[in-house]
Amino acid sequence: MTRTFLVLSAAVLLLAGCAKKEEPQEEKPQGFRLSDTMMQQIVLDTVRLRPVQDELVLTGQIATDGDKTVKVYPLVGGVVEQLHVELGDKVTKGQVLAIIKSSEIADLQNQTTTSGSDLDIARKNLAVAEDMNKAGLNSERDVVLARAEVTKARGTVGKNVKQLSVYGIGKDGMYTLKAPISGFITEKNATQYEQFNNDNVQNLFTVSDLNDVWIMANVFESDISKVQLGYSADVTTLSYPDKHFRGKIDKVFNVLDPDSKVMKVRVRLENPGYLLKPEMYAQVRVENTEAAKMLAVAAKAVIFDKDRNFVMVYRDRTHVETRPVTISKTVGDYSYISGGLKPGDVVIAKDQLLVYDELND
Repeated sequence: MTRTFLVLSAAVLLLAGCAKKEEPQEEKPQGFRLSDTMMQQIVLDTVRLRPVQDELVLTGQIATDGDKTVKVYPLVGGVVEQLHVELGDKVTKGQVLAIIKSSEIADLQNQTTTSGSDLDIARKNLAVAEDMNKAGLNSERDVVLARAEVTKARGTVGKNVKQLSVYGIGKDGMYTLKAPISGFITEKNATQYEQFNNDNVQNLFTVSDLNDVWIMANVFESDISKVQLGYSADVTTLSYPDKHFRGKIDKVFNVLDPDSKVMKVRVRLENPGYLLKPEMYAQVRVENTEAAKMLAVAAKAVIFDKDRNFVMVYRDRTHVETRPVTISKTVGDYSYISGGLKPGDVVIAKDQLLVYDELND
């Protein structure tokens, strides 16, 4: 009985073994490997020590370059007869801005005419006095007095002519107001037929060269130590959020506003295409490079997932590691790493998210 049972058991085990061998085996998953296409897409970046950059974000307002801005005042009182420009117009040096009819100018022109007539009379009187003196009909004193009158009349004429040349006088008491520099009309206080005199006159126009502009940025008391003359600045505006304008701090105003408790710094920058307009608000990123160095990678290489930061460390196309890192700070295009990497590590800096998803699904 026992022998029969053993024989039967052996037969069952043998059949079961045969049946197991006949079952198809499951394919083992292939090991990870970056495809040729992916290798062409990714960009590798080497971890290295970089000087630490600091960044301070300020708000500011665009202003005209005060060294290239001129307020235009009329030299005489009168009435604005013609306006040739409007606010925002581009003008060239010497271009007519307005024509003013002035009683002062009319009086000066009349005085010039009168002084010219007086000079002619004085010259004739001198000629008569000289002829009479030759004929013995008057004294030398009469000739001297006649010459003095000519000199006086000539001086009056010269004075009036110079005044007229300063005013840029036209005919019939018209005074032409011209642009002193090339630029844009950034302020206009004149209207057609407006009357004014020397007691209440203000600048009728302001002309500004907008090839360069200033940004007056606010620095809070706690950040004063972070800005210095010569620091670089990266400027963006609401109008052009993707466009960056580069400039430098060229003046630090070492006083605080008594109300807002902020200090002003001035950033000077070029204005290509006149994109930056006075009174625009701007964001100013002040950049400073420190003496210290830290490990850094391209900021775009960092992946944030599950409340942690990761990078994809690359050894070869079959060995890519998802490695958590500790970021000290990110400034501009670089993230500074305080833990998780060492100098010389190679990370994937482009399309690394595709690799991350494939390895961590």
